[in-house]
Amino acid sequence: MTEDSNWERRILEKVALEAVSEQRRARRWGIFFKLLGFVYVTALLAALVDWDAVNPEGEAGRHTALVEMHGVIQARGDANADDIVGALQAAFDSRGTAGVVLRINSPGGSPVQAGIITDEIRRLRAKHPETPLYVVVEDICASGGYYVAAAADKIFVDKASIVGSIGVLMDGFGFTGSMDKLGVERRLLTAGENKGFLDPFSPQNERHKTHAQGMLNDIHQQFIDVVRQGRGKRLKETPEMFSGLMWTGAKSVELGLADGFGTVDSVAREVIKAEEVRDYTMKPNLAEKFARRFGADVAAGLGNVLARGVSVR
Repeated sequence: MTEDSNWERRILEKVALEAVSEQRRARRWGIFFKLLGFVYVTALLAALVDWDAVNPEGEAGRHTALVEMHGVIQARGDANADDIVGALQAAFDSRGTAGVVLRINSPGGSPVQAGIITDEIRRLRAKHPETPLYVVVEDICASGGYYVAAAADKIFVDKASIVGSIGVLMDGFGFTGSMDKLGVERRLLTAGENKGFLDPFSPQNERHKTHAQGMLNDIHQQFIDVVRQGRGKRLKETPEMFSGLMWTGAKSVELGLADGFGTVDSVAREVIKAEEVRDYTMKPNLAEKFARRFGADVAAGLGNVLARGVSVR
C-alpha cells in the first residue's frame, strides 16, 4: 500500500471518529435537556398539587381539627360552600378528631352558600354527636358569616371582633336622571311584563320594588330563624338585634350572640383539651386559584349586566 493511500485512510478514520464523537456529544446533550425538562415539569406539578389535600389527616392521634372560612362567602370565592363542606366532612370523619374549630373572618355574602354550609354543619353534628364544633371569630363575623356561626355549639370571639349584621340587602343604581341629561333614550324590549325587573336604566317600578322587598323579608326571616334555632335561650333579644346592626365581640357576649372569648389555640387547649391543631382547610393550588379568579371575574361581570344579587351582608 502506498504512502498516499495510507494518508487518505488516516484522514477518513479521523473524520469517522470525529463524526462518532459528535453523535455521542449530541446524544449526551439530548439526554441532559430531556432530564432538565423532566425536572422542570416535576417541580411545576409539585407546586400545583395541594399535598395537604392528598392526605389531609395522616391519621394523627387525638387532635383539634381546624377549618378556615375567610373572605366573602360566594360560589367561586375562597369561602365557598363546596370547599368548606368538604373540609368539615374530612375533619369530622377523621378518627383522631376530638373537636372541630371553624375559624371565621367574613363580612358575609351569598345566603345560598351560607345556607348550604349551615345545613351541612347541622348534619355533621347530628352524625357525630360526640364531636363538638366551635366557631372562633377573628376580625369580623357579620351577616352570612354569622349565619354560619349560629349553627355551632359555641361561638368564641375577641373583645374587639365585629359580630352581627343580621339582615339582608339588594343593592343597585338608577341612571335615569343621568340619561336624561345626556339625551340617552332607553329602549328595553321584553317578553313577560316583569322581565325588566329592577332594570337600573328604567324608572323604578313600585310594584317591582314591593316584590323585591318581599323577597328580602323572606330571606331575612330565614336568617332570624337560623339564629334563634342555633342560639336558643342564650340569645337576649332586643328590638335592634335583627335590624342589621353590628356589635363588638364584648357586646356580642352580653347579647348572647357569642359565648365567650377565645382563640383557636385557647379553645383547643382549654375547651376541646386537644392542643395539637391540624388544618383541614381545602386550599386551592395555583391553577385552581387562577381558574377561580378568572371565573369569578367573568361571573361578576355577567351578573352586573344581567341581574342584581342578594347578599346577607
